[in-house]
Amino acid sequence: MPHKANAARRHHIPRPKRRVTNWVVYNEALRRRARTLELPAQTRATGGAIHLLVDSSGLKLGGPGEWLVEKHGTSKRRSWRKLHIGFDAVTGRIVASILTYRDVDDASQVEPLLDQIAEPMELFLADGGYDRTGVYTALEERHPDAKVIVPPRADAVLSATAETEPTQRDGHIQAIADKGRMAWQRDSGYNQRVGVEGQFARWKQVIGDGLRFHSDQVRATKVAVAARVLNRMLDLGRRDSVRVA
Repeated sequence: MPHKANAARRHHIPRPKRRVTNWVVYNEALRRRARTLELPAQTRATGGAIHLLVDSSGLKLGGPGEWLVEKHGTSKRRSWRKLHIGFDAVTGRIVASILTYRDVDDASQVEPLLDQIAEPMELFLADGGYDRTGVYTALEERHPDAKVIVPPRADAVLSATAETEPTQRDGHIQAIADKGRMAWQRDSGYNQRVGVEGQFARWKQVIGDGLRFHSDQVRATKVAVAARVLNRMLDLGRRDSVRVA
């Protein structure tokens, strides 16, 4: 149908009557506020222990320099930061997030992520990059009863106390040796990890895959705000129901 046929029924937006003249001052005020903004603690939509899924992904640093790279097609390497998140598989919410430099080891950020979580944890699940002694130590100190599902490295060996006091990691190593890695993934519940991968896809589709602020402190604030925005969107789309029969 021709565009003119619907012209009479289209919503006409009136022309603006005012023009902003202090964009520079306004933007600077927003940047200053972002440097000192303190966000309140997040509340969970439901009770119960957390099933924490942890992973990381890259976010590009955008700005005038990146635009020139795309325009002129230079071979300059793109700069980026690494986003670490903790995803609660029970509620579907992001309960912890940290922004670091790209060369930071994933396993080293487990402890800072756990510091953001006050609720009890029933399950911790992550990929093989988190098979580190420091990860198990941090979980043992904070959540000694939590089930830990992390695939051991291919060259992993049993601990010295495997026969008398086997650790959870010993159990995973033995199960993989007996049944194979694919069967272990199925039986242990490791395939739940797809949930945190879906959160990164949702983040980059809704929020974007880039960071446009020049200060790392402001970028970190943006990441924290973005996590709360995604959680709020999830809460608004979730129905409230009660048992009637």
